[in-house]
Amino acid sequence: MTITTLTSRELNRDLGRAKRAAQAGPVFITDRGKPAHVLLSYADYQHLAGERRSLVEALSMPGLSAIPFDPPRASIMTKAPDLS
Repeated sequence: MTITTLTSRELNRDLGRAKRAAQAGPVFITDRGKPAHVLLSYADYQHLAGERRSLVEALSMPGLSAIPFDPPRASIMTKAPDLS
């Protein structure tokens, strides 16, 4: 993975160069010498963001039933309050 650093001015002058560099790795864009933005390819972004799924989809994943889950039964007893 190649990391490229460009100034905001360089980015404005040659956007094509920044896009090509993003295919090889992240491109840090500086503003007055400080990192301000990062340009990533869409594939790299998807990898970082991960696949989003609902709770129902996550719980219905294949192979999930192979994990043993046998919690102990809860024993909830009621007790009369002492009103004396």
